Amino acid sequence: MSPAIDGAGATMRAHDENFPVAFMRAPHDVRADMAVVYAFCRTTDDIGDEGPGTPAERLAELDRWEADLRGGSSPLAAAVADLAMRRAIPLPVFLRLIEANRMDQRRSRWDTRAELIDYCRHSATPVGEMVLGVLGHHDAWRVGLSDETCIGLQLVNFWQDVARDLRGRGRVYLPREAMAAHGVTDDDLGQPSAGPAVRALIADEVNLARAHLEAGAALHRFVPRRVALDLRMFTEGGLALCDAIAARDHDTLSARTAPGRVGRARIAGRALWRAARGR
Repeated sequence: MSPAIDGAGATMRAHDENFPVAFMRAPHDVRADMAVVYAFCRTTDDIGDEGPGTPAERLAELDRWEADLRGGSSPLAAAVADLAMRRAIPLPVFLRLIEANRMDQRRSRWDTRAELIDYCRHSATPVGEMVLGVLGHHDAWRVGLSDETCIGLQLVNFWQDVARDLRGRGRVYLPREAMAAHGVTDDDLGQPSAGPAVRALIADEVNLARAHLEAGAALHRFVPRRVALDLRMFTEGGLALCDAIAARDHDTLSARTAPGRVGRARIAGRALWRAARGR
């Protein structure tokens, strides 16, 4: 195993997320390439979200990371370059994720839903394109299904973390136009629990996330069987989070909605049940 691949595996083990435990039934070469994808995404997001210093310093670090990626000087950058060549994944797919992290340094608010979706096309959809590329799929209609899934997952994670993003990072992903339509102010979002207007706003946004997830839900039918359940699980997890937020009457200010271990088991059970029924 190369140092870059071994390091990618260590990166996966160091973070408690869904991606590292996926694709366990995939062939070894696919799992190794998925580890590189994960390590690249994790490294890029760590620079943008957790990098030390000011936004200007993080922007400079992102510029250095892009230069490294283009030149392949570090082990991880070399592994990404090798992956991109072998799997025919265009370099701009990787660069879009770096640009998303630049966006995070330059702005903390979005005026319209269209702007937010454009952000998701940098922060979320590249990951789906990388995964499909590793699986050997580059056609527009599969990528379209993946885009819908990734956008839905990104959005529902935003609505899960409204309070944490505002209080911890000073970010508000709720579009200003949607807030204005519901009469919601920044002061409303800073309250310990969500009032009726905030709940109605979150309900609308969660329904939009659900629509994206459902629009991309068929993707698992058009990938190899050994990874189909993994992709189904991502969709089921997103839909389950939509349900969990709705069950709290869309109050994501008082507590962060998360499925937990029991919830994850239910998600897996539902995915397996639907798979057995051919749905």
